Amino acid sequence: MADLATSVNKDPDPHLALLGMARGSRVLIYSHDTFGLGHLRRSRAIANAIVSDQSDASVLIISGSPVIGNFEFGSGVDYIRIPGVTKLPDGDYRSLNLNVSIDEAVGLRQALILQTAKAFQPDVFIVDKEPTGFRGEVVPALDYLQASGCRLVLGIRDVMDEPTLLVPEWDRKGAKEALVRYYDDIWVYGLKDVYQPLEALDLPEEVSRRITYTGYLRREEPPTPSLTKYPKITKQPFILVTTGGGGDGDDLIDWVISAYEADPTLEQPALIVFGPFIDRDQRRAFMERIAQQPKLDAISFDTKIERLMKKADAIVAMGGYNTFCEALSFDKRTLIVPRTRPRLEQYIRAVEAERLGLVRMLSDYKRPRTPERMAQALRGLSSQPRPSEVTIPGLLDGLDRVKERLKALAEPATPSKPAYHQAAE
Repeated sequence: MADLATSVNKDPDPHLALLGMARGSRVLIYSHDTFGLGHLRRSRAIANAIVSDQSDASVLIISGSPVIGNFEFGSGVDYIRIPGVTKLPDGDYRSLNLNVSIDEAVGLRQALILQTAKAFQPDVFIVDKEPTGFRGEVVPALDYLQASGCRLVLGIRDVMDEPTLLVPEWDRKGAKEALVRYYDDIWVYGLKDVYQPLEALDLPEEVSRRITYTGYLRREEPPTPSLTKYPKITKQPFILVTTGGGGDGDDLIDWVISAYEADPTLEQPALIVFGPFIDRDQRRAFMERIAQQPKLDAISFDTKIERLMKKADAIVAMGGYNTFCEALSFDKRTLIVPRTRPRLEQYIRAVEAERLGLVRMLSDYKRPRTPERMAQALRGLSSQPRPSEVTIPGLLDGLDRVKERLKALAEPATPSKPAYHQAAE
């Protein structure tokens, strides 16, 4: 941080332009990071796509994720790790590692975000999910960058939450006002025909015109091999069971294990990936049960889980945004078992995806979570259609559209040019 601190108040060197030393484009990404891996993995996919398209680009990710250093990034991508915060079971937050109050932690994060913006001098600032950041920590950076001519982008996933919860939450946070005041572009990483996450906010027409529905973000198999040793079970057709970060996946894992315990006739084996944030005692209890089932095995985590997804015959997952993108990208038969608390985001996504024929859903929302229901669903995976059997224009064009929009933002503003886009058109 020493170099960053000394360069905070320095303007970009005007002599560079005179010497013909034009720099590549610079993109700063704020990754919302208070729970799980979803936001970090989405930010990483976008960053890697940008530098693959622009070899002289530099992308800097700001994140408080404790596991960001475990992931590989493309040449031209780096990150700054700010102090982490974590969400407690009661919905409150605390500092992840520092022995400071949550207010002090947010103040420190806010100062570091602003400092990074001043030192890096980005051309584009992409803010993930929250228009004002966690507890408004991004607002000072937005003020500074807007005044400096940086283009500001809000990127959100296809589904945020049910409207009755999203509207009052955004009202409380001042998110709608920030959307109107700051952002040049709003990228929805999905399709309008699937879901419109901001529809209930009654946005002004001038703001609605800034929305681009990009399509979902296609994922690729990592170019380098995984260092994780896969169990023997992966040498035959198997079902991959993943809960993403694992911090809220206990119910899914328990339900799958109970199905194999209750139904010894289940033929296809399953590999469970716990995720880095699962409770240690809970993981130990699950491992004791798994050890009694010859058709089950488990690993803690794999930062290159895309390799396992490509290798698997089918996927069982909670239906977070990234896992959904990966299931589509690798054309896997997928059973979505969505979380319904504290948000219905995964449930809404699963309902819409099942409606389109892309996945099948099994939910305990208003229905009992019995081993027999899960066993039947697992058995049906082998005869389930693949996502590629459904034709949806623009479904996985998200990264291409992001790259297009970045280039458009770099051009001089033309008021007559329409700013509304739909990837399926």
